[in-house]
Amino acid sequence: MRRLKTFVAALLCGLALTGAAAAPSSPAAQPKVFHYAFLIAETGFDPAQVSDLYSRVVTGHIFDALYKYDHLARPYKVKPNVAAGMPEVSEDFRVWMVKIQPGIYFAPDAAFKGARRELVAEDFVYALKRFFDPVTKSPAYSYFNDAGILGLDELRQQALKSKKPFDYDQPVEGLRALDRYTIQFRLKQPRPRFIYSLAGGDQYGAVAREVIEHYGQDHAMEHPVGSGPFMLTKWRRSSQMVLERNPNFRELFYDAEPNADDAQGQALLARFKSRRLPMVDRIEISIIEESQPRWLSFLNRQLDYISVPLEFSSVAAPKGRLAPNLAKQGIQMERVLNSDRTLYYFNMDDPLVGGDAPEKVALRRAIALGTDTQREVGSVRRGQAVIAQSLVAPGTWGYDPAFKSENGDYDLARARALLDMYGYVDKDGDGWREQPSGAPLLIEYASQPDALSRSFDELWKRNMDNLGLRLNIKAAKWPEQLKAARAGQLMIWQLGFTDSTPDVQPDLEILYGPTAGGQNLGRFRHKRFDEIYEEMQRLPDGPEREALLREAQKIITAYMPQKYLVHRILTDLTQPWVSGYRRPPFGNQFWQYIDVDMDLKKVKTGS
Repeated sequence: MRRLKTFVAALLCGLALTGAAAAPSSPAAQPKVFHYAFLIAETGFDPAQVSDLYSRVVTGHIFDALYKYDHLARPYKVKPNVAAGMPEVSEDFRVWMVKIQPGIYFAPDAAFKGARRELVAEDFVYALKRFFDPVTKSPAYSYFNDAGILGLDELRQQALKSKKPFDYDQPVEGLRALDRYTIQFRLKQPRPRFIYSLAGGDQYGAVAREVIEHYGQDHAMEHPVGSGPFMLTKWRRSSQMVLERNPNFRELFYDAEPNADDAQGQALLARFKSRRLPMVDRIEISIIEESQPRWLSFLNRQLDYISVPLEFSSVAAPKGRLAPNLAKQGIQMERVLNSDRTLYYFNMDDPLVGGDAPEKVALRRAIALGTDTQREVGSVRRGQAVIAQSLVAPGTWGYDPAFKSENGDYDLARARALLDMYGYVDKDGDGWREQPSGAPLLIEYASQPDALSRSFDELWKRNMDNLGLRLNIKAAKWPEQLKAARAGQLMIWQLGFTDSTPDVQPDLEILYGPTAGGQNLGRFRHKRFDEIYEEMQRLPDGPEREALLREAQKIITAYMPQKYLVHRILTDLTQPWVSGYRRPPFGNQFWQYIDVDMDLKKVKTGS
């Protein structure tokens, strides 16, 4: 990588310039290293180009957002990050003005030619424009376009129509740096929850224009340079990532606002308050796709943290309590019902399972009704999940644990009756159903080549056999499946979505017609659903917005473009020498808040 060849010189230059802003640890002190593993490979580290969870975990620690979620407040609290305070907002929620703190600097990089580069308002203007540049092909374009920033999409359409490069220098009415430290957003419609778009550095983090121009758009995924607590210093694709403390990182001290009755949160605050952040020096991430070697790596003390693989959940936490042998070692546990949902989607452009014709709707609903989710929870998931009734995730606005819908039903008799009623019967006597026309009926399901995915494959085979539907499983690595999904080449794909904000709107976005081919991988289009989506964007939270959400849920259940499976229960374990860990409410940012006692680790591991 070109950046790594110039990294040492740039780093030394940055250290010389930063002086007191350098890491507080003594140069002679043993570096504090946190070892971590992803179960799925990353795709890259350009905030405007990534959408997968694992890449966004990394970018969220490299790039700074204007705002952040308090890591101890529950259910959540939005606070300034690099912003100098909360935004000034007009009464109609259409004008938002944010001031940022002066004296914040990007990590050292060759793109800055040895100079310290201050973070300024224009960096947020540039970063947001990149989502609209057609060359970027951002999967999050639709999300930011939904904000309705005046003139920004028009600039994109101008570039598309003229086939000329996107004009980053052209002023935009709705996105302006009023001065060096002030940004103004002007929106077409009211957006009461716009602040959530400003609270995710994993996507909307400040980007320096010089970096993109130095390395080129085609290499932006390889060269992330932000002002956050860490910087990428080593990357072997799909194998290893190393991040080190950003020597230019500002003076930031541990602080939080846990609830008064939150004993764990209050204890963490008391222990770490006023500690300089980040508290560790280096993060080393490995890709370990198979569950058994990942679990063994933790047991062998090669990993400092693990989200327990499903196969070992009953070993790690029988009946939801930390196993005595692990507790005796000083291992710590946290269990949460995650703000997520797993699902499979149908490609609505697929000639077999897509479309709104009654027989196509019947086929999708029959497959959904024939999906034995309770078996999935009890077998593959080892009880570490609850059945989902809709797309709304726990902990997000609109979630009601008492809500019930057909989505949560398993009814094999009804599923078979639907297939029979709409002509999906065995016409040639081979034991498999054909299409109503007599043409072959082959369900194609996209999967991944790992042990856990193979367990889900077995469930799919069992469910489809019970329905008399022939199944073909198409396995490929997750990043490859994502590319195929965006290109509309998959018929059915099962995956999980973890919420990055406390609002339901991003969950609805994956079904919003204008986002087809982007976040809307299944290409669902429904006029009334889109109207509901747009109206919900404008409304403040309340009964009127909730009524629209319930109507949207009915449309999804009726047309079944997606089948929601479960909300996952996550069991996180940390080694005894790790302190300060708590799963963040949103955003997946926690590395800066943990500490590693290297002396205790040496004693415990004998190394």
